[in-house]
Amino acid sequence: MGGLQEKWARFKDRLTGTRYPASDVAPLSATEVRAALLAINGPDTPFRVRNALPAEKADLVAEWQVLEPAWGSGLSRRQVELTFRTRMRLDPAKHEVRVCDELREVTRAGNPPGRVVSRRRGRGPRIHKVSWRGHYERGLDGQKHKVETFRFDSRDMRDPLQKIVLGSGWTWRGVLSKV
Repeated sequence: MGGLQEKWARFKDRLTGTRYPASDVAPLSATEVRAALLAINGPDTPFRVRNALPAEKADLVAEWQVLEPAWGSGLSRRQVELTFRTRMRLDPAKHEVRVCDELREVTRAGNPPGRVVSRRRGRGPRIHKVSWRGHYERGLDGQKHKVETFRFDSRDMRDPLQKIVLGSGWTWRGVLSKV
């Protein structure tokens, strides 16, 4: 029976994106983990980690707000606002950080964009969003090359946060609902 429970636990960990630290890493205190996560803020970091508000039901929130380049013209012009959040609750007793990702997209139309034409929202342990704008140009070598003008990948926020948590000897545990 233990084998079935182990398989279920591994499946649930894969589903939620749970990651465990290396066994040789001694866990830091909750204060040190919080300080390390807050220290990620800087001029080159496109997102911010802050203390959570009481209504957010978390200890820390990492937030990245992006305004995609507009496309189209006149009334059909569109622009997407993205807000990607990772809410984190520290559990010192278990040495784990429980995380829940949230993505909000608002598409506006017009010139300037103002009228909301669509809204989308998602929440869960492993929200992944990639947005890319660019074109192809023929290079000096005669081959076509991709020229990137805009790029957003939610892993660019999650991966550094996860690296800090795992490097601190804590577990990164994705949760299916609110943290």
